[in-house]
Parts: sequence; structure tokens; C-alpha cells
Amino acid sequence: MSLADQFRNHFGHRDHLYGVMLAELADDLDAGGVTATIVASKHDATRADAIQLRLLAGIYRLVLRGGEPELAAFYPTLGGTRGPAEIWPVLRPVLANHLLELQAAIEHPPQTNEVGRSALLAIGLFEAARRHDLPRIRLLEPGASAGLNLNAAHYRVTGPDWAWGPVDSPLVLDTEAAGVHPVSVEIVEHRGCDIAPIDVTQPDAAAYLRSFVWPFDLPRDRRLQAALVVAQRHPPRVDRESASRWLARQLTAAPDGVLTVVWQSITAQYWPAQESARVREIVADARSRMPLAHLTMEGVPPAQLTGGYDVLAHGPRTELDGQVIARSHHHGPPVVLATA
Repeated sequence: MSLADQFRNHFGHRDHLYGVMLAELADDLDAGGVTATIVASKHDATRADAIQLRLLAGIYRLVLRGGEPELAAFYPTLGGTRGPAEIWPVLRPVLANHLLELQAAIEHPPQTNEVGRSALLAIGLFEAARRHDLPRIRLLEPGASAGLNLNAAHYRVTGPDWAWGPVDSPLVLDTEAAGVHPVSVEIVEHRGCDIAPIDVTQPDAAAYLRSFVWPFDLPRDRRLQAALVVAQRHPPRVDRESASRWLARQLTAAPDGVLTVVWQSITAQYWPAQESARVREIVADARSRMPLAHLTMEGVPPAQLTGGYDVLAHGPRTELDGQVIARSHHHGPPVVLATA
């Protein structure tokens, strides 16, 4: 599939801002326009590289910087109300004026760090603590990005008949999960790793993370901004290292009376198959030596990774030691408990 077709087929419609933008960028790419110049080094990219998402994020960062007010008028997260059908005459000169910056932007893979996943993390922690009868938890997250989900204990998570977390938290995650029974867990240590971690204390971190959120997804943007407020008070610790090397070191030993929880969210589609396999081996070996629970949230079964983005519509599932315990919408915190 050509790069232009990857752009065009990512959404396959023009029903929202990014659908229109990708359709126009694809046409311009086919015509040898400015888009072709920007992505000239990426014509052999695969769908997994998501060059179109990298470019959209780079454009969004230009807008977030405040220097493109005409373009900002199309972005709902910035108060824009203009219809997306009119965007191309405004977008094209912006692309031409920022060629080098956009060429640099497509070198960086998406870093979404959706904090709505913390709702599923919380439910998984309750169940893990209950099964192991260990309420004191050491939380480890390989592939943590900015580490925002490591701050789950500082968020308020609620359902129709339950609540957990500080009542004054800037971030409240309301879910559709009924019948959840929170356990009084204590996260005594939390730490993550990533091959390209984002330091939330740096001034450009917020704009970088926001740029990977679709600008018409207002609830998700609000969740991210609230989580960044929490992160300024409680900066997550994220080491720069690969998942397998980092876990091998972290799982050499564990404090007595503490349950180690290895938490991964949406990693399978980004990690090489051999890295995922090595992580599973390390976790399995550690489980024989210490109380350990492996909590994962994935949107795509590994066997379907080459099948395209449509499988994400079924919603990510959360598994505890291989057993599905909950499902959610892909880009939000609403959660339903698994019945299987």
C-alpha cells in the first residue's frame, strides 16, 4: 500500500477534521506537492510506522504554539469552530512554511499516554490485590511514555456504585463499570521505562503530548491536561531503557510483603515480536520467585496486528495473568466488566 493510500485509508472518510486533512494530504502527496517533500524519506514506511499520525501531530504542535491563528480556527480543543471542509487552502501554506520542522516531526512515533487507562489499571489492581491477599503494591510499567498512568493512585476513579482515589483530584475518571469492589491498596513504589520517555517537568512536554490527541476529542484532551496538573505535583519516574532490559533488572528481587504488578497498556502494536516474547519470559521467571501479577491492556490481539486499525473498534481488553477482567472504549475511560 502506498504512503498516500495509508493516509487516505486511515479513516476512509471526510466526516471530521483529521479525515479531511488526511484525504487532502494524500491527494497532495500523489500530486507531488508539499506533502511529498515532507515525507520524501518515508515512502517505504509501513502502516505500523503511522507516518500520517506523526505528521498530524507535528502540524498540531505548530498550532498549539500559537503562531497559526487561521489554522487554529479549525481545532475544537483551541476553541475553533470552522468546518473542516475549508481547511486545505489554509493548511497548505503552513506546510510550506514549516518544511524542516514537519520533516523532523515525522521521525518521532506517536506518544499518546491515554490516562483513561488508569480506570482499567485501578480495577486490575483491586483484583490482583484480592487474589494475592497483598494490598501493598509495587507498580512497574514498561513502555510508560510520560508515566502518567503511574499516578493512578492520585486520580479519582468512579462507577455507578463505587469510588476510589482522592476526592479533590484534578482528574476524575467516571466509568460505566458497576459492581466494582475497590480494595484499599497502597502503591508503595511506582516506576516505568520507555525507549523515548517524556519528562513532564519540561516546558514543551504538555504540547508534545497534546499534539497526539485528536483535536476534536475534547474529553480526552481535558483528561490529559488534568493529568499533567497532577504530574507537576507528583512527577513520575520513567527510565530511558528497553522494556526487557529494564524488567530484567527490576525483577531480580522484591520487598517482603509486597505484590509486584507489571502493567502494560497498548504496547503490542509498537514493540517487535521478540521484545514482547522476552518480556513474557522475564515476567514468567520472576513469578516463580516472588508474588507477581501481570496486568495488560491491549487493543489488538498479536495475531491480528497486520490486519489494520479496524480491529481497534472492538475496544481494548484488560487481562490479569491472561484472564480478561474488563473492556473499555479505545480512547476513553468508560469500562464494562467482562462477563467471560
